[in-house]
Amino acid sequence: MKKLDPTKMADWQISEAVELGPIKTIYELGEALGLKKEEILPYGHYYGKVDYMKVLGRLKNRPDAKYVDVTAITPTPLGEGKTTSAMGLVEGLAKRKINVTGAIRQPSGGPTFNIKGSAAGGGISQCIPLNAFSLGLTGDIDRVTNSHNLAMVALTSRYQHECNYSDQVLKEKKLKRLDIDPKNIEMKWVMDFCAQALRNIIIGMGGKQDGYIMPSGFAITVSSEIMAILAVSTDLKDMRERMGKIVVAYNRRGEPITTADLEVDGAMTAIMTESINPNLMQTVEGQPVFVHAGPFANIAVGQSSIIADRVALKLSDYHITESGFGADIGFEKFWNIKCRVSGLVPQCAVLVATVRALKMHGGGPKVVPGRPLDAAYTRKNVPLVEKGCENLAAHIETLKKAGINPVVCINSFYLDTKPEIAAIRKIAEKAGARVAVSEHWLKGGEGALEFADAVVDACNEKSKFQFLYPDEMPQRKRVETIAKEVYGADGVSWAPEAEAKIKRIDADPALSKLNTCMVKTHLSLSHNPEIKGRPKGWTLHIRDVLIYGGSKFIVPVAGAISLMPGTASDPAYRRIDVDVKTGRVKGMF
Repeated sequence: MKKLDPTKMADWQISEAVELGPIKTIYELGEALGLKKEEILPYGHYYGKVDYMKVLGRLKNRPDAKYVDVTAITPTPLGEGKTTSAMGLVEGLAKRKINVTGAIRQPSGGPTFNIKGSAAGGGISQCIPLNAFSLGLTGDIDRVTNSHNLAMVALTSRYQHECNYSDQVLKEKKLKRLDIDPKNIEMKWVMDFCAQALRNIIIGMGGKQDGYIMPSGFAITVSSEIMAILAVSTDLKDMRERMGKIVVAYNRRGEPITTADLEVDGAMTAIMTESINPNLMQTVEGQPVFVHAGPFANIAVGQSSIIADRVALKLSDYHITESGFGADIGFEKFWNIKCRVSGLVPQCAVLVATVRALKMHGGGPKVVPGRPLDAAYTRKNVPLVEKGCENLAAHIETLKKAGINPVVCINSFYLDTKPEIAAIRKIAEKAGARVAVSEHWLKGGEGALEFADAVVDACNEKSKFQFLYPDEMPQRKRVETIAKEVYGADGVSWAPEAEAKIKRIDADPALSKLNTCMVKTHLSLSHNPEIKGRPKGWTLHIRDVLIYGGSKFIVPVAGAISLMPGTASDPAYRRIDVDVKTGRVKGMF
């Protein structure tokens, strides 16, 4: 195998070089991890699924590993290497002879074919094989798409039949009239691409046999409530129960109509049965990585699954899991939703930061994907970095409010200067965090030794984990608490529709106790993606509140964010192709 040099090789070329060289087969990977052959469900030679029930049953009495969450500061639109850092930490700990596992989320086709690319990490710290990872893997996202859209098929066909048939005919067909209100449909269709043209559509056009006209639309698959259910389910029984509680629409009296009412919940679960088993892959350097559930903590829960973490915690001594985007949204949901549902308590949280992002938060020029970085990001500018560290300090405070020991990982780029690094270290340490500079992208595990040592040191210090709010706190108060304590807002304003919904939710004891899953831009601590740094003197605006009965989430929607992203003018799919002689995909990043 040729030497791996990320300064001269694209991520897909590094993955291909490893795949043609020292990559472990799925059985070799499983054996090194301590899995039995019958616990491995292979998909080809190099990756597969793990039978979670067999593993957890066999190892139920084994103590859990140390548990570490990886999050980040508010990123630029380019991302700051959070997954790369998670993979680098796994490699670094392995270099220290520590039995370690990782867990990351499966990438969505939206960013893979758009501007952000895949989510495998990069350089010498990525999850491989990259092409399989990025192009559907074992089919989990496709199953989420099909399961979700089956609910919509059930809803629209039921509405058509109720419109066409009398009560007597419905009774003969053993159907109860649900009295669906076509103007009060909770769900949309989903697909796993960024397709802004499908955000708002009209369906049912044509003749009587083509359905009935009603407004509809599409969201991206990873924002589906079924993806959230996959992330937070603790076993198949739990998934099956949750699947029947999804609210699809409301009747004309304003009462919820669920998937159980449509008698489609069993079939939806049948589609998802294989997906509940987590996927097993590996880093460039051969460490095991579980891949399960989807991304987008801005519009979804954005966590690797509880099941993947539980399996990994029984198989290793240190387990590194990942939360989406910055600590204000990804970590906040890990802290107050995932840990609450799973009962798992982390010893440490990693906050990934880059000089580039801190310069942006300090007032640097706008960072636009697909365009060259302004010279301000390639020249030394310590004052700009220091100003941007206000954003870093805000996220450190959030981690400390959870009672978790924070480690700041400075994900080092080759253009970073020693004075800039020193400024970040000084400010982060003053804020109460351990700090490590890491060169894992360039050097893999060897470049992450300082990082690994800092995490081990933090895990050996006792943490005082606590939730941000108690279960009994009303939803309105929770939103205000998150806004003030995590985002730094002065308060919350509610659009009239959101105001009416939150009052109704808090008046219902069952709804009020559901978990709170915020929808907010990842590009700012505020709801306005243009405001960088650490905004002061602002109010969080909630424009809508959604009810996810199956995942058991109340979902307040802040600002103008959409559940269906758009495709940019220079998307990644323009550079992805296939070598027709070998059949190998090229151009993935």
